[in-house]
Amino acid sequence: MVALTTPRIPPEKAGATSTAPVAAGVLIHGGAITVMEAGLAVPGKTAAGLIVLGIADATADNSGGANGALSVTTRRGTFAFQTLATDAVLPADIGKPCFLVDDQTVARTSAGNTRSEAGTVIDVDAQGVWVRLGF
Repeated sequence: MVALTTPRIPPEKAGATSTAPVAAGVLIHGGAITVMEAGLAVPGKTAAGLIVLGIADATADNSGGANGALSVTTRRGTFAFQTLATDAVLPADIGKPCFLVDDQTVARTSAGNTRSEAGTVIDVDAQGVWVRLGF
């Protein structure tokens, strides 16, 4: 292959989804950042070693069920979230990683490697921090 000599719009796979088993005793709200912990889906939270799946397409209430009794469908993409006031993501952070605080909040730093990476900061505006989520 050679470098482009004319403009090109590459194909895009927007809004890709995946399905994962939900952990026992867990409620994942629709729209929540959803992560994998020990092979099971849980809401985003402050912890190391979590893998972000995306946002939950719908609420998955497995609060009374066993591991894997329910599954949750998650969507990868770019979504707006709140930022932690004491560790705020700023416009200068565009293009950099941000880190999970909970299922709707991100922070600028990993707080000494106690937070997992949420995704890449795409924009910061009045709606919040736009983060590209998912693998």
